[in-house]
Amino acid sequence: MMMPLIDETNYAGEMRDVVLPALARCCDEGWMEPAVAADLAPASSPGKLHYLRYDVARFNAWQANGQNDTQSKAQKGGVRLGNSSAAPQRADIAQQRRGAVVFSHGFTEFAVRYSEMIWYFLQQGYSVCVLEHRGHGYSPRDVDDPALVWIDDYRRYVADMTKFAQTVGRQCAEGRSLSFFSHSMGGGIGAVAMERTPGLFDRAVLSSPMIAPQTGMAAGLTWPLMTLACGMGLSKHVAFGHGGFPAEFDMGEETDACEARVRWCYELRAADGHYHSWSPTFGWVREALKLSREALRPEACARVTTPTLLFQAGEDIWVVNAAQDRFVRQVANGGGNIRMARFDDSVHSIFSMPNRVLGPYLKALFGFLNNSQ
Repeated sequence: MMMPLIDETNYAGEMRDVVLPALARCCDEGWMEPAVAADLAPASSPGKLHYLRYDVARFNAWQANGQNDTQSKAQKGGVRLGNSSAAPQRADIAQQRRGAVVFSHGFTEFAVRYSEMIWYFLQQGYSVCVLEHRGHGYSPRDVDDPALVWIDDYRRYVADMTKFAQTVGRQCAEGRSLSFFSHSMGGGIGAVAMERTPGLFDRAVLSSPMIAPQTGMAAGLTWPLMTLACGMGLSKHVAFGHGGFPAEFDMGEETDACEARVRWCYELRAADGHYHSWSPTFGWVREALKLSREALRPEACARVTTPTLLFQAGEDIWVVNAAQDRFVRQVANGGGNIRMARFDDSVHSIFSMPNRVLGPYLKALFGFLNNSQ
């Protein structure tokens, strides 16, 4: 699998002039009623969950008929459109339709943050639908501070994602394969969803999944501290060591990532208050730990029937890699079809790495998904 990657030296330009106009031509906005489950109380804040849906048939029509207009505009704007450009060449356009992919984003993320990855999936023939988890993006929130993320019960994430896959996802697939792509928190949610509902997806990719969160505290201390804080009425208070949305761009501790990609995402956040989610509350950490406990139960792992590829980042500071190792072992021991691909020199968000890492990552990802067709 070979595809042109976005030019890192003109990343913002190619996103602005090539990728985003193309995505706008095939994107629909939608709203879904939250899931209703017997083990869940009504949500504290009313409202429908927000999602974006990208139709590959319309994307293919743009490639076949409208790409020259986009290229002309991009060239006038100084965007490079050679072999290394984002825009696919007419001779390389694949009109196949492979089905659909449900995206499950990570903690504090949002749908349009994945524009580059959506672009690559569309080029490979997949429609894409992205649910914004509760407390993220334009979906309902349960705290007033836009920088904080809180959830009353992790099972709400799982129930909503399951409903989204069974309704919007399957409709988007139009009778073809429905795959799953997830990152971090979204991968933890997906792992539990696959355990609870075998056959929910036909194939699944868990990229740096939050099988267990990295809390910065000793494992034996985190649970009692979160339980104490929540018991004291601090469930919606910012967790230790975290704060508000930063006023200035900073690469932070992941300096090996592609600065152009990280900066582009930060600027998206800065421009829209709905994307200012940045820090966990004590309540969110407590529920993340509960999710981890369920995901790692051997009897739950044995229920995973979906062929799964788990990507692990060797320089991950946000999730516990040992928990991913344990998950893979237990799924395999239960008879599941699962394998791991590790990128030793990658930070948590492997798709935010330079092209020298992103290229092999995409090759492995689509090699796995496309071979299932």
